[in-house]
Amino acid sequence: MSDWDAIDDHKFRDEAAAIASLLRDNPMDAAMRTAISADAAALVVGTRARASKQGVVESFLKQFSLGTREGLALMCLAEALLRTPDAETRDRLIAEKISMADWAQHLGQSDSLFVNASTFKRLTARAGEPVIRQAVAAAVRIMGEQFVLGRTIADALARAKREGMICSFDMLGEGARTAADAERYATLYADAIEAVGAAADGAGPEAGHGVSVKLSALHPRYDAVHEAAVWAELYPRVKTLALIAARHDINFAIDAEEADRLVISLKLVERLAA
Repeated sequence: MSDWDAIDDHKFRDEAAAIASLLRDNPMDAAMRTAISADAAALVVGTRARASKQGVVESFLKQFSLGTREGLALMCLAEALLRTPDAETRDRLIAEKISMADWAQHLGQSDSLFVNASTFKRLTARAGEPVIRQAVAAAVRIMGEQFVLGRTIADALARAKREGMICSFDMLGEGARTAADAERYATLYADAIEAVGAAADGAGPEAGHGVSVKLSALHPRYDAVHEAAVWAELYPRVKTLALIAARHDINFAIDAEEADRLVISLKLVERLAA
């Protein structure tokens, strides 16, 4: 077994010393650097060449990227509003998220009429009004269509087929707080893997769809201080899902977690692979 715990020895290392060490020990030779630079330049040139062809979704995401408070607010709404059943709660949620951002700074910053129409100078003061709710709902739909393929795995598979996409499917917002939560998510994952496997029809892990699993959805105490419980309770659950994916010969990915869970994640993946 690998000494994964040694990774934590450098968790709080001085940043300047870490960077100096990385620069000094850089394993790339001149040929590798040249190849990487050429690939990067080609990507930039290709992206710029396609910039004039971007549609509403691309313009919207460029203006309200996840690097902005506004983009993060919209992304949170895109996920949360899917689970909000009534208009009053949706209004309150929109008002709370919208008040955290500066929407006026985006006025006139995009060539897209829709993107500019989605931004109002007095949005924070009038977030409860129906017109604002409709504008935010439209913005959320745009982000949702870009990042959320469907409400169910059947819907997602149908859209992927319609648009000719190969996907690694995951679920939005999963995270177990109780043992019952973990059991429910394990069942949902198993059903999704079965559905994706049936749709793959033997295409194999490279040519067909896959499923991405979040370990913290499969155990309410997935962290280093509960390692014994991870092996006793979480590992068998993950192994069961992996075996279903193996039976269908599809991609089975494990999501990255927070940095504090890196070591225990690596230990689990190593044991699973063995």
